[in-house]
Amino acid sequence: MPETYTIDVKLDTDKFGPEKIIKTYDRKTNTHGILVIDNTARGPGKGGIRFLPDVSIREVARLARAMTWKTALADIPFGGAKAGIIGDPKKGTMEPMRAFARALKPFVPSEYVTAPDMNTGMEEMRAFVEEIGNNDGATGKPADIGGIPHELGSTGFGVVISAETACEHMNWPMKGKTVAIEGFGEVGTAAAKYFTEKGAKVVALSDSKGAVYVPDGIDVAKAIKVKEETRAVGNYPGGKQLPGEEIFGLDVDILVPGARPDVITEANYNDIKAKLVVEAANIPMSPEIEEKLYAKGIVVIPDFLANSGGVISSYVEFIHGTPEDAFKMIEEKLRQNTKEVLELTKEHSPRVAAMKIAQERVEKALE
Repeated sequence: MPETYTIDVKLDTDKFGPEKIIKTYDRKTNTHGILVIDNTARGPGKGGIRFLPDVSIREVARLARAMTWKTALADIPFGGAKAGIIGDPKKGTMEPMRAFARALKPFVPSEYVTAPDMNTGMEEMRAFVEEIGNNDGATGKPADIGGIPHELGSTGFGVVISAETACEHMNWPMKGKTVAIEGFGEVGTAAAKYFTEKGAKVVALSDSKGAVYVPDGIDVAKAIKVKEETRAVGNYPGGKQLPGEEIFGLDVDILVPGARPDVITEANYNDIKAKLVVEAANIPMSPEIEEKLYAKGIVVIPDFLANSGGVISSYVEFIHGTPEDAFKMIEEKLRQNTKEVLELTKEHSPRVAAMKIAQERVEKALE
């Protein structure tokens, strides 16, 4: 059986959390797992499981706190949590996932409801709920067991709705605007499709192996095929191949960081030429860097607003709704929440405005 134990680690703590930090170890698969339940004042902590060789307790805790704000800002009855499995996903994810699920069973779904994240998907969620014997313990499950798979593109759809709403607020129609997307995975792929449908022009894409830049515009369907066949979107024909990190400095209207944390830093934030940055990834830059971009007149839609489509879809799945219900709620909430945040930006940066709204909602629940 997997071992479960709490661990003492130095993390930033405050009145909001974290409530629990749980570390697991499974001898059979030789894998460690981490669960941080940050805050459950508004409902069970919600957050996916990422499977990476270098995932840390500190990273998981930061992401769990981001989920506390994300669920509050989305105004759905969930709290914030996050989990990680430390291991090489190329060696297989199913048995470590099953072991992790068995260890977390006492906390699910009363205190924690999971979902897919980096290197986990709907089949891992199937394995998770099978092990705990409760279908409500995970969202992003396969459709045949009542799931609304994240592969339908709910997060990427929400990113584009938030971007479109921001463009409207800026009196800057999105049609014809150029877009660069860092991270051509599940979220980036969906975002690229929806940006194109809205009339924007995707000119740059990147993945872990590099970037491609096509000033005249990328055929997204062709890019998906290239990625599937060659494992690298940089192999897109006729484009200029670049190191992945150079995507942030391209001369584009809209920049979408959509992969790992902390990719925009003191070293490269001055290279950004986009007028609008929409954070599809969690924590792609620090709040301090966001403030510096805001001071330069760049609008940054923060992660816990821009990428909340996934967790809104998760809530609809949790209450046994349909994909159509999910996309309808995502559009309604992302438009309303983005407007509400941007209306406060006369006094605050977008993140400060969003945090103000989210914190007030969590404080009210704590009372």
